[in-house]
Amino acid sequence: MYAIIETGGKQYWVVPGEILHVEKLTAKEGTEVTFTALWSADQEAKTAPDSKSPAAKVTARIVRHLQGPKIIVFRKKSKKAYEKASGHRQELTEIEVKDIQLT
Repeated sequence: MYAIIETGGKQYWVVPGEILHVEKLTAKEGTEVTFTALWSADQEAKTAPDSKSPAAKVTARIVRHLQGPKIIVFRKKSKKAYEKASGHRQELTEIEVKDIQLT
């Protein structure tokens, strides 16, 4: 069983038991969140529900909040002695997919 969910403007292919990092969610650590799947399928039955209705409900548990790796942003103008460096660390949430329920 697998599903495709959308959160934080991105789409993720998920299976039960998987741990993944998504854009920061406002819920506290240890709480469960539910996502509506854009598409889902059952591997054994080889069937997919109609694409016009919500395919499934995906339940996940928030493991922790963290920051991603540091990304260095460097700007320079040639022949002008202008150099500027800054960094960015994205706020992320680590979730564990518990269950996918077909509707």
